[in-house]
Amino acid sequence: MSPRDEALRLWHAAVAAVDGYDATARALSGHAPDRILAVGKAAGPMARAALDHYGNVPCLVVTKDGHGEGLPDHAQLIEAAHPVPDERSLEGGAALRAAVEAMTEGSRLLLLVSGGASALAEDPVEGETLESLAALNNRLLAAGLDIGAMNAQRRKVSRIKGGGLLSRFPGAMVQVLAISDVPRDDIAVIGSGIGAAPEAPGFSYDCRIVASNRIARDTAAHAAGHVIANEECLYDDVSVLAPRIGARLREMPPGALILGGEPTVKLPEMPGHGGRNQALALELAREIAGVPDLTVVVGGTDGTDGPTDAAGGVVDGETWTDEGTDALARADSGSFLEARKALLITGPTGTNVMDLLVAVKA
Repeated sequence: MSPRDEALRLWHAAVAAVDGYDATARALSGHAPDRILAVGKAAGPMARAALDHYGNVPCLVVTKDGHGEGLPDHAQLIEAAHPVPDERSLEGGAALRAAVEAMTEGSRLLLLVSGGASALAEDPVEGETLESLAALNNRLLAAGLDIGAMNAQRRKVSRIKGGGLLSRFPGAMVQVLAISDVPRDDIAVIGSGIGAAPEAPGFSYDCRIVASNRIARDTAAHAAGHVIANEECLYDDVSVLAPRIGARLREMPPGALILGGEPTVKLPEMPGHGGRNQALALELAREIAGVPDLTVVVGGTDGTDGPTDAAGGVVDGETWTDEGTDALARADSGSFLEARKALLITGPTGTNVMDLLVAVKA
């Protein structure tokens, strides 16, 4: 198997291991809840798993455009924009709040949370508007902040983030199943804390992380013939990470290097086409230019990278050309990679556990 084929095989095996449907199905048990709420990029498959298990339970799903396929007719579906909220995001946030508030004393809620909820569902505090929320998200995305810093700002302007949604729950028990797209799998950060418990909750609260970057990486490592390293270390600007990782790649012996995390990227005023994974892939293409028998796959495990249809890139020693320098300066890595037939395109994957880099050297 070529390095390219092997790197792609390992990347896809890792993503399959954290599939939203399967991860949720494995975690379900006990009596059926009185209501199911699902929010995030993986909300669709997570809700389908719960409905297949429990049957005809009232269900509301708030997810990204194109991510809600296959739900039964009785499930209410709201699809919204990501990474910048739109009018449907306000509809989703209001619907979630109304559903929680309508539950009765003694009732049980199953809340399914995955990354992307910060933009997909919003219920702004007084004085905030959709325009101000969109402007805030655009500033945060362009500033190169990590997810924890961004979500801390998002919680300040929301009535349903940071425990706000469940503060309105009048029932007896909440079970949260979450797919983590943040470091340390902190429910207070996933979706800006939309599944977090309020202070001193008046109900039973149980939260479980059912899929994570670690699980994905460990699966890839298990499937690889020889693992050079398996680390969660992609936490810096892509321009800083690329030389650091590039040095490792150039000296890499035969085997697989598996890295996870969520890098950041600073954008110019008029960015081109691409996202942080495509930018990192192109930066790494420059680092490994001329290196034979080496392929690097880097992509978002949800199948999307920024406001594009690509998950990331697939690069090797022949991908880089001098035109890449200008593409990086204009934040137009996607256009460059597309022209070189080096985009990673998967479509929606049904999960979201940050980003994954797999490098294979023959």
